[in-house]
Amino acid sequence: MSDSRAEYRAHLLRHELSEIVGAEHTSVNKGERQDQAIDWSWMSQLYQLHDLELPMADVVVRPGSAEEVAAVVAVASDHRVPVVPRGGGSGTQGGTFALYGGIALDLSRMDSIIDIDESSMVVKVEAGVTGPQLEEVLGRRGLAVAHEPGSFHFGATVGGWLAARGSGVRSTKYGKSEDQVLQLEVALPPGELVSTLPVPNHAAGPGLLQLVVGSEGTLGPITSATMRMDPIPESMSFLTFEFETVFDGLEAGRRIMTERLRPAVMRLYDEADREKLSKILGIEFSGALMVIVCDGDQRLVDLESEMISEICVDVGGADLGETGAKTWWDGRYEPYAMGKAPRPPTIFGTTDTVCTFADMPDLYRAKRKNVEEGFAEYGATYTAHFSHWYPWGVMVYDRFYVHDAPEDPMESLALHDRLWDAAIRVSLEHGGVINEHHGIGVKLGRFMREQYGTAWPVMQRIKDAIDPDGILNPGKLGFGPPR
Repeated sequence: MSDSRAEYRAHLLRHELSEIVGAEHTSVNKGERQDQAIDWSWMSQLYQLHDLELPMADVVVRPGSAEEVAAVVAVASDHRVPVVPRGGGSGTQGGTFALYGGIALDLSRMDSIIDIDESSMVVKVEAGVTGPQLEEVLGRRGLAVAHEPGSFHFGATVGGWLAARGSGVRSTKYGKSEDQVLQLEVALPPGELVSTLPVPNHAAGPGLLQLVVGSEGTLGPITSATMRMDPIPESMSFLTFEFETVFDGLEAGRRIMTERLRPAVMRLYDEADREKLSKILGIEFSGALMVIVCDGDQRLVDLESEMISEICVDVGGADLGETGAKTWWDGRYEPYAMGKAPRPPTIFGTTDTVCTFADMPDLYRAKRKNVEEGFAEYGATYTAHFSHWYPWGVMVYDRFYVHDAPEDPMESLALHDRLWDAAIRVSLEHGGVINEHHGIGVKLGRFMREQYGTAWPVMQRIKDAIDPDGILNPGKLGFGPPR
């Protein structure tokens, strides 16, 4: 009897969803449901390698408008079933896993550029718009949204950028996605479309905008966003410097940022990346390597490049010319290209964190030691580069590798999780924040209470107030199952 009741409830849910978006945009096909669960996380890749089934939704829905998204959320609220939003599936934290079933909300049909306001230099788009779409349309006007993540060519959407507080390669000058957004529209339970204020800077109380940004669908699916545009720079310069140690490079970067210079790109690679980077860039060097890109008006570029070069030389850097940085820029998406990124059975994880300049040297030393000495029996290695810089600190994009992984997938998963436990706890102990731009998803949720401390119950109360049934992307960001 209980099975028949569940089957009929599922039938009613599918019928109501089909009435909203059309039967052709609703599916219970197992292959489609499994596709919706896939992302670029190591866990997802491991499961696919071993033909294991990912946690998937019960039904896939592809709305075509914000109103349809709100109506889907209303139906989900009525039935008290989970809603798992999906953009391009380029995330790395298991954010698309449907741990408790429910509805996979595929936003890919919502890919319209709504308005381009060249006077204010802003563009309004639906959540499913991708970076290449914007590049093609805005580029014809000499404009861009200067957000170019590694997932740029992997389907990453504007909604996804904002849901995970994503960074792009030029974030040091142009900011992360959270700095480029002016306004959001979001669908909240029990089915309301809510817009934040039209501009992000105001004194009209606390900002709802940044409450939604980074919430990974746990407060509601983003339906549209207004983003800042920037002119395509007229000039670029490329600088390459070699430092005896990575700590000398960190000091050069600190001085560049605290003297309020703004290179578009500044990447500092540690010694462990030397051999690989030397082959990629076609230059010989020892120690650590820094590649720098400045862009904008030619006069400003020339002045900024000169001042940055003076700082690097003063710290002990050797000027290697422009070739290395220019080659890096031209191939900036290559490390993420199909077949070049690491894949299981190798165990790997990008444990990026961000902290102040004062904390970074000790954090870096401790993480390297923790991974390479703490997991020496598995041959674990550690590499790092520093890629997103702020006036007060820097982000380390660091990664662990275990090439000789256990054959059993569950043993491999357990080792993967232990490595993450070790790396993240070192970050927290040394003033770091769990993550700088990859988001939390299901992978890192277990650290959120530890990260926030006594503020975590406040986060939970906000979640409960907006989503009292806990149906919005449950199990992500450290929030629990639906009620």
